[in-house]
Amino acid sequence: MRGPWLTGVFGLVLLAGVTLLFLTGLLSYAAYNPDLAARNDQTPDKGWLGFYLFTWPTSPSWLYRLTQGVHTVLGVALVPVLLAKLWSVIPKLFEWPPVRSAAHALERLSLLLLVGGAGFTFVTGILNIQLDYIFPGSFYTLHFYGSWVFIGAFAVHVAFRLPRAVRAVRGGGSHQPASGSREAAGLVSPHPARPTISRRGALAMVGSGSFALLFVTAGQSIGGWWRQTALLAPHGRDPGTGPNGFQINKTAASSGIRPSDIGPAWRLTVRGGGRQVVLTREMLLALPQNEAALPIACVEGWSTPDQQWSGVRLGDLAALVGLGTDTPQVLVESVQRGGSFSSVVLAPNQARDHRSLLAVRVNGADLSPDHGYPARVIIPAAPGVHNTKWVTRLTFGEPV
Repeated sequence: MRGPWLTGVFGLVLLAGVTLLFLTGLLSYAAYNPDLAARNDQTPDKGWLGFYLFTWPTSPSWLYRLTQGVHTVLGVALVPVLLAKLWSVIPKLFEWPPVRSAAHALERLSLLLLVGGAGFTFVTGILNIQLDYIFPGSFYTLHFYGSWVFIGAFAVHVAFRLPRAVRAVRGGGSHQPASGSREAAGLVSPHPARPTISRRGALAMVGSGSFALLFVTAGQSIGGWWRQTALLAPHGRDPGTGPNGFQINKTAASSGIRPSDIGPAWRLTVRGGGRQVVLTREMLLALPQNEAALPIACVEGWSTPDQQWSGVRLGDLAALVGLGTDTPQVLVESVQRGGSFSSVVLAPNQARDHRSLLAVRVNGADLSPDHGYPARVIIPAAPGVHNTKWVTRLTFGEPV
């Protein structure tokens, strides 16, 4: 079965899929606004790798849900294609002599980085989707740098192999060049075994595998009833039925939240412009309440449908300290002790959006402790970890 046509087809599929995968990954990184503050930046030594970063928009509200959903679901669905592509080129990995020229040496080095980078990037991404952090260090850092190594090697490989892949595919699957010929590209066995499946059958098998993975993964991004079909998504994180019965990532208990932290003694401190206001939850409820229908979408790829949130606009809270006209960036801090994203900085456009709330209720009921009682921020199109729960302090416009 092995030959330029089969390898070319798998390669062209990966060219389209990996390109989209990388672009949506870049968008996911930009959504964290890492240039805004050190608290948002999980890769502080990125240097010029962050050349493209821009202020993440708040509209449409489902933007991050779409881009991150595509990123994670596509990454899982491409696994059979990636494995099939690697299988199809196994003879090339062991060709002799291993280096014939400077250009060939560069190509071989790119293959080493390509195969290693692909394995590392896909494995860390899938483990993160499963909330299984068995790798050392931060997922964000490992996945970020691993992805750049992978895409660099991928670009070199494409530059060397794309013309040949296009010619092979155009030649058709019925044609198999003679072993040892230039056209065979070292992929055709000189003594092939009797085939048990056709090349087109192999494509159908790989495509069926990708479709099956798509079917059992996409439901976690679509949400709602479709989540039941997401057999590969982490389970046991759905708090049941009722107004608060939608997906969560971290529970109050797993985040170290004690009853006293969110009990009657809880206070919200609003600071900015040299002023400070301290509010009880009753005082917060007495302020003008607004509503917004917004989803939650997380880096692991899962998301919820729109939930009906109600609370106080961040712009109205900024006005309490004299900063309501042009709401500046805001540092949001939680009572959560330690851990990633116990605090976050929101950009001015996020703080000014009329749908950005310090929410106290959802779907007509008080927030549950797992959903951030007594108050949490909810921001349109923001990554889930930026919708900080158990908020205790908002600091507008000051250096962080």
